[in-house]
Amino acid sequence: MAAGRGSDFEAVFLDPVGQAVQQRWADAAMTVAFEDLPPVSAFPIIPGRRWGPGLWWSATTGRHVAAGSKAMRVQLMVLDRDRDVTGLAGRPVRLLWRNPRGQVRSWVPQLFARHADGTALLADCPGHPDAGGERARNAAAAVAQACADIGWTYRRLAPLDDVPAANLKWLAGYRHPRNAGRPGLMAAVLEAFTRPRPLIEGTEAAGDPIEVLPCVFHALWHQQLTAGLETPLHERVLVGPRDGNRPGRTGGTR
Repeated sequence: MAAGRGSDFEAVFLDPVGQAVQQRWADAAMTVAFEDLPPVSAFPIIPGRRWGPGLWWSATTGRHVAAGSKAMRVQLMVLDRDRDVTGLAGRPVRLLWRNPRGQVRSWVPQLFARHADGTALLADCPGHPDAGGERARNAAAAVAQACADIGWTYRRLAPLDDVPAANLKWLAGYRHPRNAGRPGLMAAVLEAFTRPRPLIEGTEAAGDPIEVLPCVFHALWHQQLTAGLETPLHERVLVGPRDGNRPGRTGGTR
């Protein structure tokens, strides 16, 4: 397990009956659906913190994903909204390797995301750049190497700025399919925004705002419609079609 080649890393994960399995990392990456696995170990509860471990309902998978911190929940929102992501899991695998001194080291990345092409992202979600100190930096280098060896990616995801995070949190409240509304409403909403226009104007063109706004926010979450998220959402924000939903092109949902 000397960190240097993909074959020197090993993976530990839980099988369907909850038993720990240790396997060569390169083999596990090819055969194990990590996106379907529970956490290999529980997220720690840190006394004094206002936010503890919880569950995030994923619009991508229709299942709950374990989240260990507020920073992780924000990153889950980002990945859950990514149209290229097909699966998500919290802490599904522990990686093992040996450092140059021959000592066994291990790390459990906080997030696993499966991409549509079958590759995957392992990620950690630090609340600030120096979170975890030297141990986290050393582990990041090792896990990044393990992922690169098999064509995957490892990242320490930078925290989002406050405004985009707040906008995503708002839109996430409408991610559930029930917010698409009655049959035909989504089609009317997309038709109302075939060109960019203020949110409230397109909403009123599609019908009663009380009924239509949840559908608009649902479409924005799933990126059937687009709007700039770098400034606070408001009734005059410009909302327009996603490229694939423009007239003459084929649109779709995830």
